[in-house]
Amino acid sequence: MPEISEFQEQHAKRLIDSFKAVTGKDLIKLDKEKSWGRQLFEAPFVVVSHNGGADPVLNYGNLIALNLWEMSWDDFTKTPSRKTAEPEFRDDRAIMLRQAKEKGYFDNYRGIRISSKGKRFLIEEAIIWTVPPIKESNNPDTLRAGQAATFSSWTFL
Repeated sequence: MPEISEFQEQHAKRLIDSFKAVTGKDLIKLDKEKSWGRQLFEAPFVVVSHNGGADPVLNYGNLIALNLWEMSWDDFTKTPSRKTAEPEFRDDRAIMLRQAKEKGYFDNYRGIRISSKGKRFLIEEAIIWTVPPIKESNNPDTLRAGQAATFSSWTFL
């Protein structure tokens, strides 16, 4: 297993805390024997996030997400998040992201995504939520509110 970076550790805590704050539910059941970063990275479901830029870039994907999108960490975290969906599905995706930002989260989302190698898959029962900014940060990834998603149901098409 790859080593968990300081960013991954801190970002995992932000994702876990912000999910609880907006949904009232726990993203994962924490095990005191493992770090938050390790637990989220190895979780048996997808967790992804993007920064708050005008054209948001993915800044986190756990191991299942990396495998599903068929990318390394380095490639994944350089990818504009819009590219996880095919062009004809990007408008629907943008509407959902806007609703999630306005309400704090969007529940029971379903949509078609595409891997870096062209494999299409339908995600279902996804929860998308807003990840608040860290105002005292020097990292552009954390200065503006981003968004994250989690789901455990997908079917290859």
